[in-house]
Amino acid sequence: MKKCTSCLLPETHETIKFNEEGSCNICTGIKFRDNEIDYSKKKIELDNLIAEYKGQGDYDCIIPFSGGKDSTWALYYLMTEYNIKPLVVRFDHGFLRPTLEENVKRCQRKLGFDMINFTPNWKITQKLMLRSFLDKGDFCWHCHTGIFSYPMWISVEKKIPLMFWGEKSSDYTNYYSYDEGEEHNEKRFNRFINLGITAEDMFIRLKGEVDKRELKPYSFPPLDSLKQIKSKSVMLGSYIKWNPKKQSEIISRELGWKGEEVENVPPEYNYEKIECYMQGVRDYIKYIKRGYSRPSHLSAIDLRNKEISKEKAQDNINLYEGKKPQSLKLFLDFVGMTEAEFYKVAISHTISPNEFKMKEDNGKKTKDFSKWSKDGVADRNETKKIIEEWSQDQ
Repeated sequence: MKKCTSCLLPETHETIKFNEEGSCNICTGIKFRDNEIDYSKKKIELDNLIAEYKGQGDYDCIIPFSGGKDSTWALYYLMTEYNIKPLVVRFDHGFLRPTLEENVKRCQRKLGFDMINFTPNWKITQKLMLRSFLDKGDFCWHCHTGIFSYPMWISVEKKIPLMFWGEKSSDYTNYYSYDEGEEHNEKRFNRFINLGITAEDMFIRLKGEVDKRELKPYSFPPLDSLKQIKSKSVMLGSYIKWNPKKQSEIISRELGWKGEEVENVPPEYNYEKIECYMQGVRDYIKYIKRGYSRPSHLSAIDLRNKEISKEKAQDNINLYEGKKPQSLKLFLDFVGMTEAEFYKVAISHTISPNEFKMKEDNGKKTKDFSKWSKDGVADRNETKKIIEEWSQDQ
């Protein structure tokens, strides 16, 4: 596969394009960010934005929060820099890790804030995972949509118009360029968050198996409701330069936030994606479909920031990518699939020109693997029937 001459991302990366020198549009965007954006002016814009909303209601803003590095940084930065009173909202996708939960508790007690935690119906989650994996080769539809839609519903319910998310998507993709305004609205939600499947679409795909009300947390609030509260949902990364590695160091020092090993990810990136114990499966599916996974993504960031050499980046890719994760068995039990069925579905979503070749060595268990919940396995007979129907439609 063709790869970017600067960051090594392959041509199967979403939204990627190459210039005549072989460098990708993501790298071009980062150069624009570093050389053309005046973050001192952006900081003034942020000052004015917060001043406009601060003290106008029970809460100054909503901060969607997982407890991972980016949302923890956003919360820490806004509370310490502006002394705001946020309402913190978390969507529990069902696979939160012990270290993550400890970080959240520590952060709560260090900073002091009110928090809403929403955990959706597990039986519905299982159906959504299976359906989105079959149709899109990505079982995380419930997570993608829930994280980005549920806090919006809370903003409407509690009439809190201002909301801060983390980094701009331009740091990783080219759905938006750095000179575009990127706010979290329904257009952005449908553009790349929900995999092209709205909650209404999912209801149809599930063929009436669930009550339509169960899908509300995964839908975007009506425009009229958002206009009524004068919703303003922005990326903090539009105003301050985002650097996950440095920000992780700060929250570790100031809040006691701790990293964790992640399946098939180099240990120096122990700050990355510690929220979910299904992350290894998600990365593995990406490798099957696109021929690369998180080590390539993380190495690309470091290459753009001139923090590692291409040789080191390639070593990380060679050593860690493509190994079957230990968590795969858990995933298969949760959705009721066999391993053969899993590969059939995942490979059917392969992005050309990638061709999946299975590696012989498997990934190792993380030290907290035994603590990952194995409760709530799916009905195998029900899943088998659904997969048979899916196969007939292929």
